[in-house]
Amino acid sequence: MKRLHYNAPVILTFFLLCLGALLLGALSRGWTTLHLFSVYRAPLSPLFLVRLLGHVLGHADWDHFLGNMLLLLVAGPPMEEKYGSRALLLGIGLTALISGVLQCLFFPGTVLLGASGIVFMLIMLSSLAGMRSGSIPLTLVLTAALYLGQEVYAILFVSDQVANFMHLVGGACGTAFGFAAARRSAPP
Repeated sequence: MKRLHYNAPVILTFFLLCLGALLLGALSRGWTTLHLFSVYRAPLSPLFLVRLLGHVLGHADWDHFLGNMLLLLVAGPPMEEKYGSRALLLGIGLTALISGVLQCLFFPGTVLLGASGIVFMLIMLSSLAGMRSGSIPLTLVLTAALYLGQEVYAILFVSDQVANFMHLVGGACGTAFGFAAARRSAPP
């Protein structure tokens, strides 16, 4: 008889935390989503520090959650296998912190929540997975061109509630993480 295997502990735990945050938001009629799982400029407090990292766990509704989680569950496990759980957790934490701080600095009147920055970090990281010393993968160039084009178009011409700038931040974090990891693993 086959058993289920918790094959990507960071990605699966992240998924479960996001699901828990979504359910808590529904049970609290949005209170926890706004006060724990969203980031916005506010006075420095313990809750603000929680929100700086916790905003990546919050989602506005099931559609928002499903859109992010499907991509997370596709792109995340291979990246966790390649780079390791600890390194991926660090990448997720840094991406959350950087996007949270930038949100507060550049968009003080708006609220940010959702895992799309983390998802875009994973997408750009996956495009670097086959990188060899001294070369840039064509998949990176194509992914970056399509991704950047789509996000810049959305920033300029689409009026919606999507934080396209934070998608770019997540993509930049994934690219930086991938190049740093490749540099560490390259022979001297």
